Amino acid sequence: MTLFALQLLAMILIILAASELFTNALEHFGERLKISEGVTGSIFAAVGTALPETLMPLLALLAGTSNQELNEEIGVGAILGAPLMLSTLSTCLMAAAIVRRRGWNGRVQPERTGFVRDLHFFLFAFALAALAMYVPHEIPYVRGALSLALASTYGVYLLLTLRASQGLVEDGHGTESDAAMFLGRIGLPVNLFTILLQLGGGLGLLVFGAKGFINGVEGLSTLLGISSLLLSLLIVPIATELPEKVNSILWIRRGKDTLAFGNITGAMVFQGTLLPAIGILLTPWQPRIEVLSGVLLTFAAALWIRLNTRQDGTPVWALLGNGLVYIGFLWLTLS
Repeated sequence: MTLFALQLLAMILIILAASELFTNALEHFGERLKISEGVTGSIFAAVGTALPETLMPLLALLAGTSNQELNEEIGVGAILGAPLMLSTLSTCLMAAAIVRRRGWNGRVQPERTGFVRDLHFFLFAFALAALAMYVPHEIPYVRGALSLALASTYGVYLLLTLRASQGLVEDGHGTESDAAMFLGRIGLPVNLFTILLQLGGGLGLLVFGAKGFINGVEGLSTLLGISSLLLSLLIVPIATELPEKVNSILWIRRGKDTLAFGNITGAMVFQGTLLPAIGILLTPWQPRIEVLSGVLLTFAAALWIRLNTRQDGTPVWALLGNGLVYIGFLWLTLS
């Protein structure tokens, strides 16, 4: 037990250090490419830091254990647990990091068009993924069509996000770095090569830290006798979502609301389209009660954020309230 606890602590420290390296390099990368904060946060940061939770279900489904049912439970739980964590606990922690500075009635103000676009795409895709649960396996063509529709949805999302970048930069929403690059502080020249070198190093450490955290959590879960489905729905996403949580907290405390929220909502779109598309094809993808409750609460949390988004931003108290949704999910699944 002590060994697993020490492993978890070590992996958390690695993830924290890696997040600093990654966000620092990503800001310089976005500034050099002259792209908007929306593209930097919603595409580059979101996809990059989503790698650990993306690898988890893929490894479980394609290279897991000899127990196919176990592999499928871990895969489905990891696919659906990730957006649940992002829309509830991650947004709550991000708001908690600034509540003293901005107050309960303060506003989080990401660039609005990109933020709303992210939420709309996620809500559409997640509703489609939920609908696919009710399509029998005996109708593979319909399931295949829904899977293709989800993948195509992400393609359209990328196109619209990239197309909007130039106009946002001209309106003052370009990516700007507010700190010297870490490799530059040790005497290396700051150029595209060193930016990519630090970016790759930070990303590699993020993946390593998240995978090590997952192994430690799995060891503890075995000792505690937790089922594989609950493990994948509750515990694994906490580990795999740590990069998004830390990166977004770092950015929002520096007043970079667009990067902070783009990192969260962009990852939600990525994980709400491509990963369910894989799950529909490779798993039974059925509306079991613990799975369906997670899907409904995730959708409700994202919809709650959207309904509370105004021209002047989203209130801090509304984001904090999403933490209650996660507590509700814990109560439903553990009671």
